[in-house]
Amino acid sequence: MLYIITALKPEAQAFIDRYRLKKKPLSKYKIFTNNSITLIISAVGVLNAREATQTLINHFDITDEDIYLNVGICGASREYEIGELLEVSTLVYKEQSYPLLCSDKKSLYCVDKEATTDEHTIVDMESYGVYDAVIHSPAIKKFHILKVVSDYFEPHKVTKERTKMLIFNQIDAINSIVYKKDKS
Repeated sequence: MLYIITALKPEAQAFIDRYRLKKKPLSKYKIFTNNSITLIISAVGVLNAREATQTLINHFDITDEDIYLNVGICGASREYEIGELLEVSTLVYKEQSYPLLCSDKKSLYCVDKEATTDEHTIVDMESYGVYDAVIHSPAIKKFHILKVVSDYFEPHKVTKERTKMLIFNQIDAINSIVYKKDKS
């Protein structure tokens, strides 16, 4: 099973539409699922992401084949293109670094409020929450953080429609990364 954690409905909507996921209740959440994908929308922020991820972990039996994926949009510096898919190799939260199993050299800074300056190269607001829940579950063997650049530290310019389009345009590349690496 591929377990996807997104913060926003427009991020999720690309997967819901592409894979015809059906809505079901799970605890205080609504999940979207089919035979091979379960998606949960956490809402913005580290605590929300941690709680939503932990809900998935608590309600489903984890197998060695399961993959946990945090996917969504991010702000980034102008060295990246809008719409570019980034595979995160290091997560930084509150000045602590957490390495991930990835060959790319991209550090994602998880921040607690919207970033409007280029203090960091790549930022989001949820990744550490997902990471924290996953890392404390030793049964989870496969985990990825993939982000699509949505803006250059101008969160006020991000729209629902554009968010869905940016994610939708990268679904094939996301699948290629997630499944290629996990077959080895």
